[in-house]
Amino acid sequence: MNQPVIPDVALVDNTEQRTPLVLVLDCSGSMAGAPMDQLNAGLKLLEEELKADAIAAKRVRLLLVEFGGNDGVSVVGDWQDAMDFTAPVLEANGTTPTGQAVELALDKIEEQKLQFKSAGVAYTRPWLFLMSDGNPTDAWQQAADRCRQAEGANKVAVFPLAVGAGADAATMGEFSSKGVAAVKQLDGLKFRELFLWLSASMKVVSQARPGGQAQLPSADTWSAAPT
Repeated sequence: MNQPVIPDVALVDNTEQRTPLVLVLDCSGSMAGAPMDQLNAGLKLLEEELKADAIAAKRVRLLLVEFGGNDGVSVVGDWQDAMDFTAPVLEANGTTPTGQAVELALDKIEEQKLQFKSAGVAYTRPWLFLMSDGNPTDAWQQAADRCRQAEGANKVAVFPLAVGAGADAATMGEFSSKGVAAVKQLDGLKFRELFLWLSASMKVVSQARPGGQAQLPSADTWSAAPT
């Protein structure tokens, strides 16, 4: 028996179309120090940039999934419109349960789509932004299969990002229907440039019609050739 969809007050108060963005972020121990400091600064920058754009503030809807600890994953807060979003301060520790994190993110995307439909709110294709600096430490292949199928069916757009030399582009590519060609490699610790690009992309996509195409800005400011 299906559970009833509980109305989301934000979707009642604000009926603008939405662009869902799930940030699936590696918070394993290897991210400690400068990488995590830069990531947290980048999240704060994303918050500021989206709030400063009148359309994106109302239309971009964010959710953070962090993975690390003892093969643990968690949702940081709940879905929030950009105008209500406050960047959390994440901490690095533990392992890299990428598969669990992606499964949770895909579940949350489908739940959010039901909320949109229940509220009569239009939406563009959700983004799943997967960032990791190492190989998965859990059984991730089933999650990768599900992720590829979802992207192939236009249910989600997947953006895998490899950070540092410990992330394997081939493995990251397994989470996208485009394979390794979809993987971007962060150039050093250019998290600021990355999140400026992400916020600019969200501004563009949030103004596109559902089902329409959007011309994203170049990633050349922050990406390097995958290793």
